[in-house]
Amino acid sequence: MTSVQGNLEHGEKPEKINLFFLTWPIFLEIFLFMLMGIADTFMLSAISDNAVSGVGAANQYLHIAILILEVIGNGASIVVAQYIGSRKLIEAAKISALAVTLNLLVGLLISTAFVIFCGRLLETLNLTGEILAFAKSYLYIVGGGIFLQAIINSLSAIIRVHGFTKEAMFVSLGMNVIHIIGNYSLIFGHFGAPELGVQGAAISSVISRGLALLVFLWLLYRIMAVRIELRYYFSLSKEYIGKILKIGIPSAFEQVMYQMCQTVFVYYTTFLGAEALAAKQYASNISMFIYLFALAIGMGTAIIVGRLVGGNRSQEAYTRVWKSVRWASAATLLMVVTVIILRKPLMGMFTVDSEIIRLGANALLLSIVLETGRTVNIVLINSLRAAGDAKYPLWVGMFTMVGMSLSLGYLFVFKLDLGLAGIWLAIAADEWMRAFIMYFRWKSRAWEKHSLVKHEFKEQSVSV
Repeated sequence: MTSVQGNLEHGEKPEKINLFFLTWPIFLEIFLFMLMGIADTFMLSAISDNAVSGVGAANQYLHIAILILEVIGNGASIVVAQYIGSRKLIEAAKISALAVTLNLLVGLLISTAFVIFCGRLLETLNLTGEILAFAKSYLYIVGGGIFLQAIINSLSAIIRVHGFTKEAMFVSLGMNVIHIIGNYSLIFGHFGAPELGVQGAAISSVISRGLALLVFLWLLYRIMAVRIELRYYFSLSKEYIGKILKIGIPSAFEQVMYQMCQTVFVYYTTFLGAEALAAKQYASNISMFIYLFALAIGMGTAIIVGRLVGGNRSQEAYTRVWKSVRWASAATLLMVVTVIILRKPLMGMFTVDSEIIRLGANALLLSIVLETGRTVNIVLINSLRAAGDAKYPLWVGMFTMVGMSLSLGYLFVFKLDLGLAGIWLAIAADEWMRAFIMYFRWKSRAWEKHSLVKHEFKEQSVSV
């Protein structure tokens, strides 16, 4: 039995988990996941900028699919966290098994849809010629294997919420090493492999995910305090499904809505020309590393908040979140300054086209406006979900994302001729509006009434 298992079984208080030791492996895991996409972009840029644009467009739909799959993964992780906080470990094991089964079923449906409809989906993005051909070949293969990512989503979320963030990170490391080697072999035809270009990158992604899935399954049975029995996978409890979907549906729908807005922004960009489309893809990849720290802190904080709320320690959860917002904001500011200083060399890593470098570098200048607001959102929205208050961010997002940012983007790009910078400003307006609203929501403590676990003891006044 591992030390964490022993601590849980002997009643270790959830707030004893240190945010730093919980967060740094999450940071590295997200970094490695992003690196998987960067590896595709970097290596495909050696083929052509059109290959990068095609894969980037295909990834818009893949990101939406992954977010749909997180309905169950995210919902289950929050429910499991609250049950762990209340020391109900058998229930946590049953919910974990249920999440794997449900995500497999949904993943198979989405994979089938991609195989049948990938061409029609991509044509709606106004793609033509070589870019469309690259996008189709990539989406057909990676989309057809998306069910593998479906199961990985559930397993990694469950493993992290049990406190084993370091182990999940090592699996991601192995997956990325295999993926990069596979890319090198299959894109360029090294080590005796065929030279497949974009198709090679897609095949490499599927193979690395399949191997990672096997390791995650093995790891799940090594870390669970209560072992998952085979019958748990076939026990479809209405109560547990209801709790998972209560959190998962609004959480994922909010993220799907966000990604769909990004897809619309890709559509706007197609009217600015091929250079702008490639610049957006490169600048977006660089931007991901700016808010990487915020993502890690937000996910780590959510695990702690879920356990604290499940353990009826809402005051400690309230205090913990404000500390996390401060740490995440400081880290983001440091990254923003670094990226702004190095924006042109960073863009030059992906392309030698001077116009693409200029467009991307100008957009990255606006990171100081965009990423500061996004950081506050990441921490507060993750914390609200972990507390069970998942619907509120969804309702707010419907107004700010769909109603405001898309309209502003159209105004900035097509009426004011701000180009790619207009898209960055429209997204920033949405992020800051939601940041202010979420700030007051957490401060109001209205989230306290949304706990998913019935409390059987009074709150303890233990400081974090």
